[in-house]
Amino acid sequence: MEQAAHTFLNYLRVEKGLSPNTLSAYGRDLGAFTAFAAARQISLARLRRDHIVDFLGSLYSRKLDARSVARHLVTLRNFFRFAVSEKWIRDDPALNIDSPRIWKRLPGVLSLGDVDRLLALPNAQTPLGCRDKAMLELLYSTGLRVSELVNLAPGDLQLELGCVRCVGKGDKERLVPVGRPALAAVREYLRTARPALAAKPRNAARGRGVHWLFLNARGGKLSRIGFWKIITAYGRRAGVRGKLSPHKLRHSFATHLLDRGADLRSVQLMLGHADISTTQIYTHVLQERLKIVYKAHHPRA
Repeated sequence: MEQAAHTFLNYLRVEKGLSPNTLSAYGRDLGAFTAFAAARQISLARLRRDHIVDFLGSLYSRKLDARSVARHLVTLRNFFRFAVSEKWIRDDPALNIDSPRIWKRLPGVLSLGDVDRLLALPNAQTPLGCRDKAMLELLYSTGLRVSELVNLAPGDLQLELGCVRCVGKGDKERLVPVGRPALAAVREYLRTARPALAAKPRNAARGRGVHWLFLNARGGKLSRIGFWKIITAYGRRAGVRGKLSPHKLRHSFATHLLDRGADLRSVQLMLGHADISTTQIYTHVLQERLKIVYKAHHPRA
């Protein structure tokens, strides 16, 4: 089973070109299943539908939510489909297993006041504060994913055109417009803070971080985890209700655009969603807001 899983993951990496984060998720899900099968001494050839149902039930007993269980099932479906194509097994044991029902949760959204307080917090007079200001402004202005933000290179910026080039899921490139405040913050970062961070004595000779737009305090590439820590700390200081995450800022970007009349297709392109059905979750946000407005202002609500 472990060898089959390894071959499948290698296929996803080489043939499908999946991102490291997606491959990591597949690996964790398959690792949990192979451990489950090994503990019960079940080989790949002996796997049956009931074994998979028992595995999914064990995930619920570990307090995983329906969304996580559904993700494990998707991983197993793809794995067994591959196993059938490779003739390791004759029949797909996951073929007729229904996915758990997932209730769509409305994404958390910042108010305009929250956004204003958040973006005013970084001290742009220091290299790290100037960097943080540029990152937060750029994230809210473009709705980039955190992985897209930290993987930006200086050459991805087209400041004269007012846009940024990013590589999203599936290695798909897109151009996203950038607002004037974000452009100004990024220009200032490139002029003052980035050269200071890149010139750290311990790292300058090695050229660490030279390929990346946003650098950490040591002059190297800023990681996803590093940015999460930064934005979480600013969220606490800004008094944002709940934990602030890069995804919440991305949700706020999309919702605020739609609030001001942007069409769903344009927002889809800027977010980099392959399917507009993914973007349509934001229509639920607007519907909820319309209900609130109606109840607050209609004389007979």
